[in-house]
Amino acid sequence: MKAVEINFDGLVGPTHNYAGLSLGNVASMAHRGTVANPRAAALQGLAKMKFMADLGLPQAVLPPHERPSIATLRAFGFSGNDAAILRAAARHAPELLRACASASSMWVANAATVSPAVDSGDGRVHFTPANLNSKLHRSIEPPQTGRALRAIFCEPEAFVIHDPVPAGQGNGDEGAANHTRFAPAHGRRGLQLFVFGHDHRVTARSGSLPRRFPSRQAFAASAAVARGHLLPDCQVVFARQHPEAIDAGVFHNDVVSVGNENVFLVHELAFAGQRSLLRELRRRFAALHRGAELIVLEVRAAEVPLADAVRSYLFNSQLVTLPAGGMALIAPIECRTNPHVRCFLENLIASGRTPIRQVHYLDLRQSMRNGGGPACLRLRVVLREAELALIPAGVRMNDRTHRRLVRWVERHYRESLQPADLADPQLLEESRRALDELTQLLGLGSIYPFQLV
Repeated sequence: MKAVEINFDGLVGPTHNYAGLSLGNVASMAHRGTVANPRAAALQGLAKMKFMADLGLPQAVLPPHERPSIATLRAFGFSGNDAAILRAAARHAPELLRACASASSMWVANAATVSPAVDSGDGRVHFTPANLNSKLHRSIEPPQTGRALRAIFCEPEAFVIHDPVPAGQGNGDEGAANHTRFAPAHGRRGLQLFVFGHDHRVTARSGSLPRRFPSRQAFAASAAVARGHLLPDCQVVFARQHPEAIDAGVFHNDVVSVGNENVFLVHELAFAGQRSLLRELRRRFAALHRGAELIVLEVRAAEVPLADAVRSYLFNSQLVTLPAGGMALIAPIECRTNPHVRCFLENLIASGRTPIRQVHYLDLRQSMRNGGGPACLRLRVVLREAELALIPAGVRMNDRTHRRLVRWVERHYRESLQPADLADPQLLEESRRALDELTQLLGLGSIYPFQLV
């Protein structure tokens, strides 16, 4: 049955700022405390969505979360009205306030893991919101993520929205940023690669664990998602991140590999035991599809050093299949300014020996300074035509939606924001007004707690 991949991009929220909350994310750490521009960030994200739609690719929007999260501050013991809570948190727990005001929900590659109906045992599309329990500012996201997904994918005969994997030590789940699906075409059965950083069953050996930064994705969580999505064992492969990559700033595996249909672009230091893993992926893919080839493009460190891969976010590009055939890489503009990466991409396209025929460079600097590139900003969902028709029309990106959302951003978003501004009660009020209007524009109804009071 014919199917398409639709990208749901996270719309940047009004509290976009650089609080440096993410240990292991070198860009986030490097820009801590600098001034952000929420309006520019949102407009850059919308420009990316419009660009994808103009390429003829299905594109949609996921709304941001309400921030600052007053409910979380109340749970930490702050009381009084909203303004009093913000003032007290700024005075007594500024780091907590920064966590509760983070706009990190924009990176919806971490929002959930998705399996299409053709892969699942019950013939439905499965979503599991990630628990994101490795970082406080992200661990408060799953309830709102679940509400948004249920509002968009609301037909239970077609879609299943699971609860997150239970949080706890050794159960961290970071969503689709550690998941890749391979198939000859989106509508064919897929081989699903789940990537983890640590496994509680394995005793640490010398050199087997990162030393500088902690890993975030657990094998237990990846296995739980695969079981919950009713995936056959023959269509699932588990792989462990290379500790050296994690220590270099590869906090999610989509910073060091990207796949699409039958193509896998991967750095040679992405995985532990990479040679055997790639053999296994090729073997499984061929067995699943009668000898079809999985095209693996392994990038050597001599071509693109790991530091350059992290700095440029080459592998956090989106790899997409174009309507007319062939594939395109949607890369951040930093890939064009990095000499090693630019040279690699120019040679890749010039060779003509791979399905990747085009590279498009987009300006996403506001997101990149927090460590989020093109792939971080999108959640990939493979849908059959009948399933696609069930999605609210308001979330689909087109010329009209783009114009309406640009005007919405220009009305509601500030041009500059620094961490000290997060204690401003007016910012909270501005955000709530913006989100209330947004749900009407997108046709989602009341999905935020403040709308239900």
